[in-house]
Amino acid sequence: MYEVFRDQSLTLTRALTASLLLLLLAACAGDAGPPAPDGPLLVDGGTVVVMDDAGTVLEGGAVLVEGDRIAAVLAPDDPRPTGATVIDATGHIVIPGLVNTHGHAAMSLLRGLADDLPLMTWLNDHIFPAEAALVAPDFVYWGTLLSSVEMLKGGTTTFADMYYFRDDMARATIDAGIRSVTGPHVIGFPTPDFASPGESLADAAEFMERYQDHPTVVPAVAAHALYTTPLDAVEAAFRLAERYDAPFQIHAVEDPSEDVTAREQTGMGVIEALGSIGALRPGTVLAHSIYLSDEDIGRIAEGGAGIAHNPQSNMKLGVARAAPVAAALEAGIPVGIGTDGPASNNDLDMFDEMDAAAKIQKFMLGDPAVLPAETVFRMATMGGARVLNLHDQIGSLEVGKRADIVLLDIRRPGLTPLYRVYSHLVYAARGSDVTTVIVNGRIVVRDREILTVDEDEVMERARGFGDRVREVMAGVAAGGER
Repeated sequence: MYEVFRDQSLTLTRALTASLLLLLLAACAGDAGPPAPDGPLLVDGGTVVVMDDAGTVLEGGAVLVEGDRIAAVLAPDDPRPTGATVIDATGHIVIPGLVNTHGHAAMSLLRGLADDLPLMTWLNDHIFPAEAALVAPDFVYWGTLLSSVEMLKGGTTTFADMYYFRDDMARATIDAGIRSVTGPHVIGFPTPDFASPGESLADAAEFMERYQDHPTVVPAVAAHALYTTPLDAVEAAFRLAERYDAPFQIHAVEDPSEDVTAREQTGMGVIEALGSIGALRPGTVLAHSIYLSDEDIGRIAEGGAGIAHNPQSNMKLGVARAAPVAAALEAGIPVGIGTDGPASNNDLDMFDEMDAAAKIQKFMLGDPAVLPAETVFRMATMGGARVLNLHDQIGSLEVGKRADIVLLDIRRPGLTPLYRVYSHLVYAARGSDVTTVIVNGRIVVRDREILTVDEDEVMERARGFGDRVREVMAGVAAGGER
């Protein structure tokens, strides 16, 4: 199956794009995205959900932004500074930017290609062959840009991603103005960008160095999974992340067969194997983590790793149980929420995801009190930030943190009247209710319009790729080559 990756065009593609990438990256790696307002920015008059440890909510509060940081959070009666650019938040809920802890953004160009299939059939018979035939630097750039626009307009300001052509992925997120956690990605078979895990890691340090101090790109390392990647390659990827004190991402026990495969190959289950190399430390993102035993939960809690819970993708792919989120939280494990990729979800709306996360636990456990709305909203903000080991920078509207701020218009039929703010945020709000988004102190969405890129051009490019996908996949189905 994986031999489709071994065509000679991989070498040609890398050769043709390498010099161009160096020029492009030199120009954009230091770019902080859209320009900041001149002087301070004051978001004033809304219901401010601070998301601090006390769960502070300020009716008629304000958030003062200076540069890329939150300079003050003001109660209704506090004096307002003069000379600031004011965003009138009357009739809005003001929240920290949402944190999407797991995804594959470029797969927006494969959205709807294969649905209603079991996970392993979906991957092995459809997604992996499609990626082999289609994925290239421009595919990754435009697919990531399309997803970034979707996420920003829906209130997501930070997302963690693992995919191919990391430089193009990073460039797209910079252009969009979204905060991304991304970087080298290791998998145990040839991919569109590298022939082996060793080749992928050979120049990975250069990426990590380049983005160490970038304002919106957080360099991270990913290994796909233990069922696709030998443990020694996973360990090499983890050591790179450890060297740079960077997040480390890996799919973990999304399917029960993963533990079987891991035991055949290592003599240990997935979580035990990751623990054996020290990978269960803070900043490790265990995507999915559905089939966890009590012993697994204990190991994760002891090590400090976090879980990225992807309820809608898991439901759509027919996973027969819900991830043990309530038990993980009870054990003290950081748990965030993710959308997974747009080819398996198929949207990137974190408000939908919060709603699903709450309801699936209540349904599976037969307990309406489990995972109350405030807990779920915390998972989508501070919980996600903690999973990514970024909780000192993002996830709440506290002084000194990065100014990632989202405004939702509640003057809408589905959000009127307002009794309890967390109930609205989790059970009623949707991404389409977002009007304004600020990332790193810069306004990137205003009046529901993206300000950083030409949305019409992005969608036109995506439609062009759609034509290419249909053409190529018809050839694959017929046994032809691209």
